[in-house]
Amino acid sequence: MYLLVIILTVALFYTKWGLRLRSVGEHPKAADTLGINVFKIRYMAVVMSGMLAGFAGSYFSLGSVGRFEEVMTAGRGFIALAAMIFGKWTPVGSFEAGLLFGFAESLSTKLSILRFPIPAEILLMMPYIVTMVVLAGVVGRSQGPAASGTPYEKESL
Repeated sequence: MYLLVIILTVALFYTKWGLRLRSVGEHPKAADTLGINVFKIRYMAVVMSGMLAGFAGSYFSLGSVGRFEEVMTAGRGFIALAAMIFGKWTPVGSFEAGLLFGFAESLSTKLSILRFPIPAEILLMMPYIVTMVVLAGVVGRSQGPAASGTPYEKESL
């Protein structure tokens, strides 16, 4: 994971590919006027993110838990989205936010094993409570890509 974070940071911020990828997310019309194929770059990004999500899901179901069950992620996808927002949309920041949320989940597990005098239900809520508290403090300070989630329509002359 450490190696992947370093590779992604270098690729996104120090290569021509990364500049193009960030430009189609921030201002696709400007990227299109420079001759960048916005549709190709965006589809490639979606395919790559789907592949990473697939690898993560296969690791989670086979490597971590050992079997597939319904609702096995228990809302961790929203925690991952919160890590992305809290990490200010960068690989290193998201990794650090993931470590924070992972620490909260690990702490809740360790405290329940040690029979800490807090009800188990509250200990299970700890990662979600930390997520909400962190996002409440970051809401106005983190800004995602300007064109994220908006389809690009090429203007015809």
